Amino acid sequence: MDGRGVPLSLVVTGANRHDVSQLQAVLDAIVVERPSPPVRRHKHLCADAGYTGAPALRVIAQHDYIAHVKGRGQEADELKRDPEKKVRRWVVEVAHSWFNRFRKLLVRYEKLNRSFLALNHLAASIMAFRKIKLNVNIIYG
Repeated sequence: MDGRGVPLSLVVTGANRHDVSQLQAVLDAIVVERPSPPVRRHKHLCADAGYTGAPALRVIAQHDYIAHVKGRGQEADELKRDPEKKVRRWVVEVAHSWFNRFRKLLVRYEKLNRSFLALNHLAASIMAFRKIKLNVNIIYG
């Protein structure tokens, strides 16, 4: 997800696969090619405490991201100290709930992996389209 909650890549796996084992595949599958920032501080990757291991941090560093890996309690303590600070994890959690609003994706009935992946890409494109600021309401004219 980018800072606004727009999905940048999708990887479909079985439910028994842990997220951290798919980190390399997710970062390799990013669709939007970003230009290299002039200063390294412009590429950040926010993750939860499951990504604190050395292999995950190595993958994050290989892709030139600055890792922000914090647990829920640690992030809550920082918010108590500085209430003006924006919660980083909230963007990802909201995007997951937006995917769940597509009822076809909530429960997987698709047998083929490519069909389910295509539906997820369609949902991600609709989510990205909704983030574009327009003067006219496209749906209702």
